[in-house]
Amino acid sequence: MSFPHFAQDLRQRNDQGLLRHRRMLEGPQGARVRVDGADLLSFCSNDYLGLANHPALIEAACAGARKFGVGAGASHLVTGHSLAHHQLEESLARFVGLPAALLFSTGYMANLSIITALVGRNDAIFSDKLNHASLNDAALLSRARFRRYAHLDLSALENQLAASHARRKLVVSDAVFSMDGDLAPVPGLLALCEKYDAWLLLDDAHGFGVLGKTGRGILEHYASSFTFHSSRIIYMATLGKAAGVSGAFVAGTLELIDGLVQNARAYIYTTATPPMLALALQESLRIIKTEDWRRERLEQLIAQLRNGLKLKHWQLMPSETPIQPLLIGSSKEASAVSQALREKGILVPAIRPPTVPQGTARLRISLSAVHSREDVELLLDALHQLERQ
Repeated sequence: MSFPHFAQDLRQRNDQGLLRHRRMLEGPQGARVRVDGADLLSFCSNDYLGLANHPALIEAACAGARKFGVGAGASHLVTGHSLAHHQLEESLARFVGLPAALLFSTGYMANLSIITALVGRNDAIFSDKLNHASLNDAALLSRARFRRYAHLDLSALENQLAASHARRKLVVSDAVFSMDGDLAPVPGLLALCEKYDAWLLLDDAHGFGVLGKTGRGILEHYASSFTFHSSRIIYMATLGKAAGVSGAFVAGTLELIDGLVQNARAYIYTTATPPMLALALQESLRIIKTEDWRRERLEQLIAQLRNGLKLKHWQLMPSETPIQPLLIGSSKEASAVSQALREKGILVPAIRPPTVPQGTARLRISLSAVHSREDVELLLDALHQLERQ
C-alpha cells in the first residue's frame, strides 16, 4: 500500500530545503564527535554542562545496573517504582526548593500528562506563541480552550485572562525558549496568575542546571524578584540536557504531585525508566551543585561568542543562555551555511520552518562547558569567512 500524501509532502519539503535527515553519531556526546564517519567540532548538543559522557555518571549507571538490573520491568504503579526512583524524586524536590517531585520518561510525556490532568472542557489554556510543541500538543489534547499570546507580551496575556470566564485557567510558558534562547518574564507571569486566579506551568527544559547561581533553574534566576514558593507554580524540567542523562520531572505542591500520580495517563500507563538512570542522575545533581566552574565557563564562552561575532548580514539574536541563534532568513541559505560549516569540520544545525516561523531560519549554536576558547574561535573565524563569501 502506498502513501501518496507522504510522497507529495516529501517532494515539497525537498524543494523548499526543509527535508530533515538523521545524522548517525558513532560515539559519545562531547565538544568533538564522530558523525557519519567524520570527526567534527560540535555546536549541536543540549549537553550544556558536558555531563553526558562524564566518567562519574557512567560509573553510577553501571553500579545501578548491577544493583537494579537494566530495566524497570513495570509501570510505577505496578512494581516498577524503585527505591532509586523515589530517592531521586526527593533529591530533585529539595534541589529546586519545592515540596515534591514526580519523574517522567520524557519532557514531552510530562507536559502531556500535566496539562491533560489539570484542565479539560470548560477550562482555558494561555500559551506563549513560541512555546515548545509538547505544550501546544498537550493543550489541543486536553480539549480546553487554547489561546496563544504574542511572544513575551504580558499585556496581551492580561487582556486574554481578563476576558476569560473559564472554570479553570492555566498559563503555560517555556522558561528558556529553545529556538530563541530568551527567557520568560516569570515574575510578571506569576503576578498575572495571582491576579486572575490561574496556575502557571513553566517548562524549564533549557534552564535547569544552567540558570541560577547553583544551577537550580529559572526560579533561582529570578529569586531576587519574587518568591517562588507560590502554590500556583508547576515546575517541569528535563534531565537529558544539562543533567546529561534522560527523563524529566515535575515539581510543585504535594497535592499536585499526588493528583498527577492518580490522573497523569502517560505516567500511569508507561513502564518506568531504568533505575540505573536514577542513580546516574543523583551523581549529575551532585556535580551541578558543586562544580560551579561549568556555569562560569559557559558565561565566558557566551561572552566570547557574542563579543567576537561581527557580521554584516546575519544577526545573532539576543540571548544570555548557551542557546545562541544566528538568524539567516531563508531556509535554503541556512541549510547552505550549515553544510559549508560541516565542510570546514564544524557541526551547527540549521533550524527551519515549521520549527521556527517563516523567514526566520537560523543556525542554532549550542555552547557547552566542555568547549574551549579555541573551539569558539574556530567557529567565529569560519562564520566570518562564510559571510564574506
